[in-house]
Amino acid sequence: MSRTTPPRPLDVEALFPELAAHRGTTTRLHPRPGRPGAADSSVGGPLLWPADEPWPVCTEPHSHARGGHARGSRTRGLRPADIHQRRQILAAAWAREPNPGPTDEERRLLERLGREHRLDAAAESGPLPLIGLAQLYRRDIPDLPAGPGDCDLLQVFWCPFDAHGPTGYGMLLDLRWRRSSEVADVMAVPPRPQVVGYEGYVPEPCVLHPEQVATYPFAGLLPEDLRARIDAWEEALEEALEERAGQSSDGDDATGVAYQYDLSIPPGWRVGGFASWHATDPYPMNCRTCSASMRLLLTVDSSEWDGGSGSWKPQEEGDVLPFLAAGPTEVTVGRSGELNVFACPEEPGHPHRWCVQ
Repeated sequence: MSRTTPPRPLDVEALFPELAAHRGTTTRLHPRPGRPGAADSSVGGPLLWPADEPWPVCTEPHSHARGGHARGSRTRGLRPADIHQRRQILAAAWAREPNPGPTDEERRLLERLGREHRLDAAAESGPLPLIGLAQLYRRDIPDLPAGPGDCDLLQVFWCPFDAHGPTGYGMLLDLRWRRSSEVADVMAVPPRPQVVGYEGYVPEPCVLHPEQVATYPFAGLLPEDLRARIDAWEEALEEALEERAGQSSDGDDATGVAYQYDLSIPPGWRVGGFASWHATDPYPMNCRTCSASMRLLLTVDSSEWDGGSGSWKPQEEGDVLPFLAAGPTEVTVGRSGELNVFACPEEPGHPHRWCVQ
């Protein structure tokens, strides 16, 4: 089934004609549970990975000390198979009618599946297989740029533990571009980590329903005069709604429309368009090789929509409750945030950069 974004609550260009010059497009990926194959664009599905090519690994020690404790040690964690089984039990339990929720027997099983497992100390120093997070074919994604050498397939990996980088709290990403036509024999059984440090790093297999929509920059990056007019409009709208609520006697709970949440940047997994900077002030994201201003390549989001961005919920899922459908990939970035990955527009082979919002 395709996924269709509802029309925006307001025509933002009719309100602010200057925005037409800033309009862009982004491809909402709309991942939903399914059974993708290696020849499909997917999240958490099998990858078109050559059988004779080494699988990406992490070689960092993951043993940064914080407050006297070793954070991120790969010798302990949750087993991926237990994570998948736990999710299946919970999904079935909450979908059960007429009495949703886990039974006592299921709760005991869930408790066992949620226990950490410890590995031999030798596991701390060996190469750790990365998790294949997603793969995207250009033929499916209108806003996916060509990779280096006109590669048509982007494959995204990450480490299932934190404790990377100078702070000892960062994530590790590995993006690979390839020409899909050059892959003959596909690796049948890729290596998997025995345990992971965080279940949010383990995606559920999802097929994609790409949809290209219009998008506009984060308000903080618009020209100052235009941003000021948008702020004034939102304040006036909020005051009018508060006045209306104060005069209403029928429990009217009408909500307003906001540029950030309804009119500019859609939530969820997407390719291209503009990054949101709602958790930090915007800062330059320049290529560390050539200093070019980088462009948003991919957004990995913890939720397809939430209470503030519900106007973006696909028309086909109008009656679906958020806790049942808003997190189909089961991926969680940081504290339920989003990961924005940037690419160099001058040379796609230059190293990518990313930030978490």
